[in-house]
Amino acid sequence: MNKIITIAIAGCIISSSASAQGLGGLLKKATGDSSINKSSLGNLTKKLQGGSGSGLSQDDIAAGLKQALNNGVQKGTAKLAAVDGFYGNSAVKVLMPPEAQKVEQKLRSLGMNKQVDDAILSMNRAAEDAAKTAAPIFVKAIKNMSIQDAFKILKGSDTAATGYLRANTNTAVTEAFRPVIDTSLKKVDATKYWNTLFSAYNQLPFVKKVNTDLVAYVTEKALYGIFLQIAGEEQLIRKDPAARTTDILKKVFGQ
Repeated sequence: MNKIITIAIAGCIISSSASAQGLGGLLKKATGDSSINKSSLGNLTKKLQGGSGSGLSQDDIAAGLKQALNNGVQKGTAKLAAVDGFYGNSAVKVLMPPEAQKVEQKLRSLGMNKQVDDAILSMNRAAEDAAKTAAPIFVKAIKNMSIQDAFKILKGSDTAATGYLRANTNTAVTEAFRPVIDTSLKKVDATKYWNTLFSAYNQLPFVKKVNTDLVAYVTEKALYGIFLQIAGEEQLIRKDPAARTTDILKKVFGQ
């Protein structure tokens, strides 16, 4: 009898080990992550199977991350699109490009502070104006997030969702944003201020002429500011329970 019991227990252990290995292979295949260890496998398994009372499914994870990104995009772009959203925020304020900073110093020394300030203000107003149109550009990428993407984001850093958004939209959003920035720059007379500023500088004797692509520069800085703001919103949702304003956000990020 003891021998029979011993054989049965050994069989259960072998079966359980094989099942765990099989599940590990499936999760590795699903997530594309070869770094899954026993600990993370156990945690993911519990979440997917509703173990330990978590009740998290694959759909829950994907829905929660999509909603977190959507919230981050909507709140982040709304803040930047407001008056002084860029200009009043030192973290994202658009300043003179590095190659023009010596020009700025020279012009200020010649008493052209107002012209320089007008140029800087107009660049920021253009970025704020363009930020109003940014949110819809990100919607498609968020909708297309896969289960595999969701697992990687859930296991990633506290800005992994923003990183996913940047990786999947950067080229398209730059192409879409550039004409918006161009229109915005003209709308707020930034091009006029820029041309006035550097036309005056280029007329000075013994100076190296400046030819900076204003549209490309402001587009780059505007997108940097938007992604930085979205990342901040994502970190808030991950770390602050008060920022999880819906049931799905509480369920996914409260684990």
